[in-house]
Amino acid sequence: MTAGLLIIAAFMIIPLLVGFLAANKSTNTSEDFFIQGRGMGSIAVFFTVSATWWSAFAFLGSNATFYVHGPVYLTALAWNLLFGYMYFSVGKRVWFLGKKFNYITASDLLGDFYNNEVLRIIVAGIMLIFTIPYLQIQLMGGAYLIEIASGGLIPFWLSAFLFYLVIVIYVWVGGIRAVAWTDIIYGALLFFGMIFAGFYIAQKLGGPVAMFGQLISEHSSHLTMPGPLGSMGYSMWFSLFVITAIGAFMGPQIWLRMYSVKSGQLFNLMPFLLGLAAIAYIGSVLTGYSGVILEPGLENPDHILPIMLTKHAPFALASLILAAGAAAAMSTANSQIHAVSTIVTLDIYQRYMNPKASQQSIMKVGRWSLVLFSLIAYFMALVVPGVLITIGIAALAGTAQLIVPTIGAISWKKSHPTAAIWGLSVGVLTVVALTFIPAFTSAPFGFHAGVWALLVNVIIFVSLSLLLKRKDTDVVNRFVEARNTYNAEYHPEAAPK
Repeated sequence: MTAGLLIIAAFMIIPLLVGFLAANKSTNTSEDFFIQGRGMGSIAVFFTVSATWWSAFAFLGSNATFYVHGPVYLTALAWNLLFGYMYFSVGKRVWFLGKKFNYITASDLLGDFYNNEVLRIIVAGIMLIFTIPYLQIQLMGGAYLIEIASGGLIPFWLSAFLFYLVIVIYVWVGGIRAVAWTDIIYGALLFFGMIFAGFYIAQKLGGPVAMFGQLISEHSSHLTMPGPLGSMGYSMWFSLFVITAIGAFMGPQIWLRMYSVKSGQLFNLMPFLLGLAAIAYIGSVLTGYSGVILEPGLENPDHILPIMLTKHAPFALASLILAAGAAAAMSTANSQIHAVSTIVTLDIYQRYMNPKASQQSIMKVGRWSLVLFSLIAYFMALVVPGVLITIGIAALAGTAQLIVPTIGAISWKKSHPTAAIWGLSVGVLTVVALTFIPAFTSAPFGFHAGVWALLVNVIIFVSLSLLLKRKDTDVVNRFVEARNTYNAEYHPEAAPK
């Protein structure tokens, strides 16, 4: 028990120290607080993007999905590649436009290109509404892991409160720089924790080869789709591949990480690095499948990893690995809390409530927004039940809808604001209807609600953009010139001859 408490203490104290170190580098401006003055280097970029991309959804939800549904979560290897490719192809263009036109949020870019205040508000609303449930996942997952790592000495409510308190303190003092620096530690801990946990637990069955042999003979349905329950076939494989990567990529925390990058060259290696990082999911495969044999019939599959560690590993080792899982939750939660505060401060407070706000006022609102939305997520974690993967996919399906107007803004001069508004609105309503309204929750052909929503969104966006003609040609031409400049600098083969 003592070892577990010491590990938890270190887990809490280290990010606080990093936060105060980061504060010493701060210039105390809103641009530094929200996007590190657009000066984030290569190591910090990779670790903060990958650690933010991974979450309690990846650490706990992946094990649970292999345990319950079989191999469908192997699509994670593919969605890591898709996420990395989007960060290179879309993210690099977003970074360039952000640097050229001084954008900090998604609403800045989309609102400016489409020249429409209603769209600005819709984008900010989607970001807030669908990010808070995903933040709830991190608090639930992180708090549960801290509770288990302490041997039950720290109850769930207190674990969640400590988790929230530590994040608020170090993000309050250090901004995105503190988040990125702690993510370097969390990213390494998470990567090696996932892999080590899988191989360690598989050894209880004689190693991975013996474990798979037993699985083939006794639980072969876990190795083929649609899985033992018959509900996770190729349509869901495709759905997870598309929705998880696009939804996470369009989250406000990743937008900030696109704007924060120091040089456009840093985007080039991200597909390879994020693809390489997907090796960590081998640990989830081994953990989930070992659990099928060692711990059949669990009531809550999200608990499979903590249960097996506490039963089959020394307490100190189990606590250390569970701390890695809590790191996964914290590395996403810190980014989301920071991103939500950015939206509230810049997209709502500064733009509509106090356009002439001083730097001091902006920083004050940003910091108190951290507290407010963390409290909301904390309350939801205590009173709103839910399975991690179910909540996670629904939240990602909502933010995924933003990819349509984003690609339109960075690549197609015919993109029309009316098309963006209606595409987003109907897309989000489709997600909500197919996810939460009982009469519609059986999505056609087994595809997730988010896939159908994206399809509807694209059809509406393209159709209306072709039918309608923009009158603000000065805005369109400004972006066409910016895209030509981007191509001339980074993709000369695509530049106009």
